[in-house]
Amino acid sequence: MANSSPSSRSRIGWRKPLALLLVIALAGGGWFALHARNSDARQADNGKATTPKTHAFELAAADVALIDARELRITLPLSGSLMPLVQATVKSKVAAEVRATLVREGMQVKRGQVMAQLDTADLQARYATQQGTLDEAKAKLALANKNHDINQMLLKQKYISQNAFDTAHNSVEVAEASVKSATSQLEIAQRAINDATIHAPIDGIVSKREIQQGDKVSPDSPLFSIMDLSQMTLEAQVPASEIPRVKLGQEVTFAVDGFQERRFSGTVTRINPATEAGSRAIKVYIAVANSDGALKGGMFAKGAITLQKSALRPLLPLAALRHENGVDLVYTVQNNLIVAQPVTLGLRNDDENLAEVTSGLAPGAQVIVVRLDGVKPGSAVKLAESAGAKRNS
Repeated sequence: MANSSPSSRSRIGWRKPLALLLVIALAGGGWFALHARNSDARQADNGKATTPKTHAFELAAADVALIDARELRITLPLSGSLMPLVQATVKSKVAAEVRATLVREGMQVKRGQVMAQLDTADLQARYATQQGTLDEAKAKLALANKNHDINQMLLKQKYISQNAFDTAHNSVEVAEASVKSATSQLEIAQRAINDATIHAPIDGIVSKREIQQGDKVSPDSPLFSIMDLSQMTLEAQVPASEIPRVKLGQEVTFAVDGFQERRFSGTVTRINPATEAGSRAIKVYIAVANSDGALKGGMFAKGAITLQKSALRPLLPLAALRHENGVDLVYTVQNNLIVAQPVTLGLRNDDENLAEVTSGLAPGAQVIVVRLDGVKPGSAVKLAESAGAKRNS
């Protein structure tokens, strides 16, 4: 085959350098593009390192308690029955028939008010008899005095002996004694007539009526029962082992079925010196004011004696208390950060899971009441909208 012409060799010669330049140019462009991407990546990494992303823990309402200030009480549960401090059973003092009854159960009566009237026919007859006996005794006394005067004159004139005069004088003394006896019996008869009218011995409410018109009663027969409800007594049994902690004057709060949320209060006024028969309990008596008459005799009450109480101070839920390095402290939320706050505690009530804070915490503080992994002093937190509104109870 013949050799190529000079013109063909010339075209081939200039194409090789051109291809080489094109390859170099493409390689250079790729290097610059790769270098630019690596540079952007390094700048992005440097930006992340200088501005790290923070994470805030979100606290629910149940995680936080709002501290408030009030009294903390140590109490002893009790229960018992309510009875009026003053009550009376009206009894008959005479034997007679009931002529009329003027009051019924539930009616208010005043002291001295007439409640019933007994028949006085027999009593009036007895009074008349005693009046006659007194008149007879007075007549005998008058005769004895007259004889005494005569005998005294005769004695001076020595017409009678001293023994005869002494007998006459003794007759006067006997007559005087008879007058006194008859007078006393007449007074008793009069009192019996007066007792036939039954009066209320106290202010109060009639709780029971034992008689009806036409009944016959005898002395000591019960007629009415009256209760004064203005002052009540709660009689409650307390275990003997708890009595050393019970003192006169301690406050008692209690509830009674049927009064919904109403709470009543009283004061320990008496402590029985002996245990109740068949038990190891001692009866405690609590005075209860009942000016509105809401409480009734025999109602069942359930409450507690306040054995100790604190001053008006912040109360801390015991669930929030932590012990770190021998120090009592709580985690509070301040400016969305967790702060470890040392506290000093006073009175504790394990039944209510509360403790009195004597220093280190003020009302209105927000404390964490649960253990949360990762939450420690300095941690950023975010409160839910309802968090912080929950108060310790």
